[in-house]
Amino acid sequence: MASLAMVYGGGGPFGIAYGGGVAVGLQRAGIDVRTAPALGTSAGSWVAALMALGLGYDDIADIEMPPIPIRRRGAIAEVARSVFGDARHERVWACAFRIRGSGKGRVVLSGAEHDLADLCAASSAAPRLLPRHVVAGDTYVDGGVRSVTSIGLAPPAEHVIVVAPLARGVGGFGGTLVQRQLDREARAWRRANPNGTLTVITPSPEAAQLAGRSAKDLFDLDNARATYPLAEAQGERVGEALQRAQSA
Repeated sequence: MASLAMVYGGGGPFGIAYGGGVAVGLQRAGIDVRTAPALGTSAGSWVAALMALGLGYDDIADIEMPPIPIRRRGAIAEVARSVFGDARHERVWACAFRIRGSGKGRVVLSGAEHDLADLCAASSAAPRLLPRHVVAGDTYVDGGVRSVTSIGLAPPAEHVIVVAPLARGVGGFGGTLVQRQLDREARAWRRANPNGTLTVITPSPEAAQLAGRSAKDLFDLDNARATYPLAEAQGERVGEALQRAQSA
């Protein structure tokens, strides 16, 4: 069993900026997130891939995105491939929801078996906003239709850190509903892992304000870029607190 595993939740470009910033802040504080097995959902799949490959938010921040909704099949896969190429990685997994093919339901796609670009395109194919994506003959939409974090599917580890861009304070009442699901998943994980440690990180009030009030606001690239330094600072603070607690 790994000592540390990461779970990165969804949230559009805002979620990539927030998750990426927190991850870098944690790394700076001495929490080795880059080598930890990671499960990503939607935006979180992009963060998991970036961290595993040693990339950063700067590698994606200035990439042009077509305005949403995007209807053209393959458009998001093209963006993902421009970042990740044909790379695969054995410590990256992504949650997606299979709607056609060998059964229906939530699926964990492996970065050892599929290109990271395909994981990201499938996991972030938000219905009515982004096109569905085909991987190995099966058709997928955003894993967030079932859960924006899927804590219960986290890689086994003594300590799991969950970075959840969508939570209370983000997106009005929708964020409150997501927080309730997040709390239920956290309680279930702790019951199933009584000897483990779970840390859940959600946006500070300043970062939450940049997320806006609707799903489309999460795709505001200027707000996403402004979110990154706030998230990085928060990640470093949390990482330092975790280090102090471990050494106490």
